[in-house]
Amino acid sequence: MEGNTWITANQNYWLPTTKKEVKARDWDCLDVILFSGDAYIDHPSFGAAVIGRVLESQKLRVAIVPQPDWRGDFRDFTKLGKPRLFFGIAPGAMDSMVNHYTANKRLRSNDAYTPDNKPGMRPDYPSIVYTKILKQLFPDVPVVLGGIEASLRRLAHYDYWQNRLRASILVDSPADLLIYGMGEKPVIELVKLMQKGVPFNRITNLPQTAYISNQITNPSETDVILYSFEECLENKIKHAENFKVIEEESNKIVASRIIQKTNDQYVMVNPPYPFVSTGELDSWYDLPYTRLPHPKYKNKTIPAYEMIRHSVTIHRGCFGGCAFCTISAHQGKQIVSRSEQSILKEVKKIIEMPDFKGYISDLGGPSANMYKMGGKDLNLCRKCKKPSCAFPKICVNLSTDHRPLLSLYEKAGKISGIKKIFTGSGLRYDLLLHRCENEDINSANRQYVETLMKDHISGRLKIAPEHTEQKVLQLMRKPPFSLFIQFKKIFDKINSEYNLKQQLIPYFISSHPACTEFDMAELAVKTKKMNYHLEQVQDFTPTPMTLATEIFFTGVNPYNTAEKIYSAKTASEKQSQRRFFFWYLAENSRKMMPFLRKS
Repeated sequence: MEGNTWITANQNYWLPTTKKEVKARDWDCLDVILFSGDAYIDHPSFGAAVIGRVLESQKLRVAIVPQPDWRGDFRDFTKLGKPRLFFGIAPGAMDSMVNHYTANKRLRSNDAYTPDNKPGMRPDYPSIVYTKILKQLFPDVPVVLGGIEASLRRLAHYDYWQNRLRASILVDSPADLLIYGMGEKPVIELVKLMQKGVPFNRITNLPQTAYISNQITNPSETDVILYSFEECLENKIKHAENFKVIEEESNKIVASRIIQKTNDQYVMVNPPYPFVSTGELDSWYDLPYTRLPHPKYKNKTIPAYEMIRHSVTIHRGCFGGCAFCTISAHQGKQIVSRSEQSILKEVKKIIEMPDFKGYISDLGGPSANMYKMGGKDLNLCRKCKKPSCAFPKICVNLSTDHRPLLSLYEKAGKISGIKKIFTGSGLRYDLLLHRCENEDINSANRQYVETLMKDHISGRLKIAPEHTEQKVLQLMRKPPFSLFIQFKKIFDKINSEYNLKQQLIPYFISSHPACTEFDMAELAVKTKKMNYHLEQVQDFTPTPMTLATEIFFTGVNPYNTAEKIYSAKTASEKQSQRRFFFWYLAENSRKMMPFLRKS
């Protein structure tokens, strides 16, 4: 916090977090109280801050209680009293279980979303824990769940950490309503309904929400009825078939309501909003964020904030549909981009920060290069339910035009005070290599690679081929490894032409479903021939609502349940696969040699 004098020490610039701060605003009560599993950072990259500011823009009195103590006398849950409308749960920007545990289920020793990286400041499953405490203390006040933890657990799901199928988080948490996906629009509409006097228990048709009912309310021919939770417990294949339906409905622009019977009740999941407009997205990013941690964290470091303090999100959504990724399940498949005006306005605000040295760390989003991309004919998109617009090949209806992004780079780079704009988000090289009928677009895509390498990376460009073997890549919904080799040739050629010394750093995953030790041996051989000593690697971690997780749990492909698929599950199996990344270490070579000889 040192040096951030552009924001005064007056805590009224932040949403209040204590009774003292509430009184400083002369408020006698609050409309909404949010409980967050993260430290309170008033920055548009953190969900609790965004929802808090959005509610504030609706003329509501909003407070945030960051990382409340759930193990003591619950004073953090009572200190601000009872809100007029509801309690909101924002469990964290990162899923609590991924935050707490490694892929081998070992407890992590740090938490990047907590001051000074301190672990243990949030429970496992804070959505459940916080809600149970609030309902114990204030049984008559509605509780609304949000964030990625609840979003991905809105229906029955496999829990890797407990190694069992769990019901919707609404069953384990006594919450009254769940908002899934990006929550700004549904929370605004929820507040409008409540302000009109609609009883909370009658708010059952709000898009992008889920709730529990004793009966199927307002049944419709378009409703999708899943196998019940109990049927899925008895038969994994039925759970796999459910997933296929859920994923397809999630990828539709116009989706159906999904219903799953659980314990003689019904989990009702209303369809999402088709997508938000650029104007709506701009309005949420243009809110008066301080872009700083709350003053209570003075002289403390919050690693997650340090990574994004000078970054700008330019779009939401991802049409990649990777089998192991939760982005499209949470943010949606359709790309919603901010306007140039809104983005440049945020860049100018960053320039005013006293600690800014002229470098934007990232101008990106879920992907570095999907800005303003989408279907050329939206009527075709409305009929589509495919999980990916880029797999098994780039959709003919998808625009891969990089010219809007080049224009944005150029305009942002000309702003006084900017020395360099970096791209830190993941790059989709298959979009760059795709050739369409419009030669102007093909030329711009090549120009984008050159511009990126010359002006927007700091020595290293990280991309994610994820694997080398086609059978694994096919299941991952990733392009063939040959495309990575093709991109590397272009990368090396540009390096040579402009006398650059940029490095291409690939990401790889081990233990993904369908991957065996022989596949990892092939990966080791092929990357060794390319002179790579791998460093950006990870072990597959099953997370709710992904295709790869369902395959890991059920042993079959939900899109072809007759297809049985192997997954490395034990710690020793996972470690054996991971070892191939580090073939160059002497302690690994002996154990790997039998597989390498056969590769």
